[in-house]
Amino acid sequence: MMPLLSPTREVARSCPEFSVVLGPDYAGKSTLLSELATHDVQCVSYDDSFVRPECSLVNDLRDGFVSRAVRGLGTAYSTDFVITLLQTSVVYLRDQAVQADSDRPVVVDSYYYKVLAKCVLAGMVNDDLFAWWRTFPRPSRVIYLDVDPETAWRRSGEGALLNPFEHYGQVPTWDGFQRFQTDLRLLMINEIGAVPMSLLDATTGVGQTVAAVRRTLRSGDAEQLDR
Repeated sequence: MMPLLSPTREVARSCPEFSVVLGPDYAGKSTLLSELATHDVQCVSYDDSFVRPECSLVNDLRDGFVSRAVRGLGTAYSTDFVITLLQTSVVYLRDQAVQADSDRPVVVDSYYYKVLAKCVLAGMVNDDLFAWWRTFPRPSRVIYLDVDPETAWRRSGEGALLNPFEHYGQVPTWDGFQRFQTDLRLLMINEIGAVPMSLLDATTGVGQTVAAVRRTLRSGDAEQLDR
């Protein structure tokens, strides 16, 4: 049985070093993480393939958010209720990062950065919860998978695969998707703040992206973008 987590104020000092892989929707993070996991990298994500069976509640809550909660925002559910539901995934990522082994590289999928940015774009703001997320352990670096909205739109089946948390408007359109993803990129990079960041082109192919990420994890190379 895993040990209980320390109180919040103790989490930062006990957390092993970890990196965050971040990017817009359809940047290829899930594919990248699956490949990295075959190269002795500990990958933390709430994607189905990375969640242990005993933590399956994480999957249920995430799926419930996409299929029910976000569609009922403002009618069936309040903003605070929906953000609280999202927070379960954010805290799960933190918990898994804290409990990771320190003898192998640890890569966390998006951390709280993407969820927070999407909440803001959707008009769902709770400054108290956001302030708490910002106290979570700081990653050693962010590896940002950059992809243009046109490529992401094609990967989404030209909108066929989108959920309501990936575009502006009631129905997916190219304009609503392009504007949302452009704003999302700006907010995520702003949220990263002073954390060192490596910018990778996510359109070069999985093999090249995996190789670039592995080099970054080994060397610790990261650069500050002009924000």
